[in-house]
Amino acid sequence: MATASLAVRSAFGVALAALIAARAVRRRSLDASGGAAGFAVMALHLACGYRYGALLLAFFFTSSKVTKIGEDRKRRVEEDFKEGGQRNWIQVLANSAIATVLVILLAIMTGGQDQCLDSNGSKVITGIIGAIIGHYCCCNGDTWSSEIGVLSDEQPRLVTTLKPVRKGTNGGVTLQGLLAATAGGLTIGLTFVAVGLMTAECSFDMSFQQLLVIPISATAGLLGSLIDSLLGATLQFSGYCSVRNKVVSKRGPTVTKISGMTILDNDAVNAVSVLLTSVITAYACIFFF
Repeated sequence: MATASLAVRSAFGVALAALIAARAVRRRSLDASGGAAGFAVMALHLACGYRYGALLLAFFFTSSKVTKIGEDRKRRVEEDFKEGGQRNWIQVLANSAIATVLVILLAIMTGGQDQCLDSNGSKVITGIIGAIIGHYCCCNGDTWSSEIGVLSDEQPRLVTTLKPVRKGTNGGVTLQGLLAATAGGLTIGLTFVAVGLMTAECSFDMSFQQLLVIPISATAGLLGSLIDSLLGATLQFSGYCSVRNKVVSKRGPTVTKISGMTILDNDAVNAVSVLLTSVITAYACIFFF
């Protein structure tokens, strides 16, 4: 990795990450611990490559925006509703830890040079890039699905049985939510391609082929959301609390079970779905590129 290039990216990354993290804490998108974790993750992403920093920022800004839509309605439905989202360090790392490790590994392997998806050049590098794309498609798709789907007038259906369930039930899906997940993944794909036009040097044929990232990303967003819903419906407890008049994730004397076992919590479900989507997208990129 060229020392000068690394120094410039690192300085830029630290400065931009500090500004964004401070702003996010002020606007309650992150709490103090989330701001600290977000700063570290953003700085590392930008230092390792502008394009991967852009993917993280696209996820963060768009997801923060959709989280704030319809807050009054969400307050009545969500068990742990927090104004603005106020995500903590655990939630930040659940949505970024795997990608952070991958971007550091990629920077070491490529010398910090942004490369095109090209299995003929290196299947390993192509797979790692694909995994990073899949990671943020899953994160963005699942967040968009959850935050927009809960506002749907349609009653959710449990992904495993298609039976109607209450809003807020883990594993409940709506058409609006699934379309939002696809759009969330699509946004990541468009960001990857657009920034790559400025940061990656590809032949004309390879540049044109990179456009395949867009439909792959849309599919990854939908797939990630469905995996998250499947895990939520089976391994994450959902029950209706007659006192709070909400769906809750813990058992209790006033709670009637709806679905799922008490094996994973929400952060664990997110982490597992991100991991699986990353692996699947990595293999898809190796196959198509």
